Amino acid sequence: MTRVLLTGFEPFDGEEVNPSWQAVRAAAERPPAGLDLTTALLPCAFGTSLDVLRAAVEDSAPDVVLCVGQAGGRPDVTVERVAVNLADARIPDNAGAQPLDEPVVPAGPAAYFARLPVKACVTAVREAGLPASLSHTAGTFVCNHVFYGLLHLAATERPALRGGFVHVPYTPAQVADRTLPSLPVSTTAEALRVIAVTAAHRTEDIRAVGGATH
Repeated sequence: MTRVLLTGFEPFDGEEVNPSWQAVRAAAERPPAGLDLTTALLPCAFGTSLDVLRAAVEDSAPDVVLCVGQAGGRPDVTVERVAVNLADARIPDNAGAQPLDEPVVPAGPAAYFARLPVKACVTAVREAGLPASLSHTAGTFVCNHVFYGLLHLAATERPALRGGFVHVPYTPAQVADRTLPSLPVSTTAEALRVIAVTAAHRTEDIRAVGGATH
């Protein structure tokens, strides 16, 4: 059985919920056959989030780690391809920190690619009738911080660990008074299950259109 760790974030920036954690919990309540799913709630804070992630990895010894975060304004579930060694916060995190133009890991590589078959994951979600796309930027806030930190941990200490990051939209309740795209938690959770299965069963990616023109 493949061990998969799913992580989500606590609410931030004035929101009462975070759809990443809602969807992670929902996905774990109905795990796909053949997967042993565990979950961890990460604080939306630079530094501390990586401490909690490291502890969760040590506790569960996963084969695959799928970190999930909120990307308000995006219309679909987006599988991230690249983590950059940059913390450049537009707003303070939940601990009040607002790093500007700082590395996630001093002297670390400029970037890491996800250790997941990202195009295969997107294709599988779409084939399940759910909206998904490939993303080439996880931003420069805590989501990217965690994404880069996860991949740096894998590169330097856990070479067999496979992992990546997925951004999810707002829930309908979050945008009831705003004209912004959203997805029900149940839909997002099903997409995470599909991604987890694909990541667990595939190591090689597929050749498919997924590039960007801007």
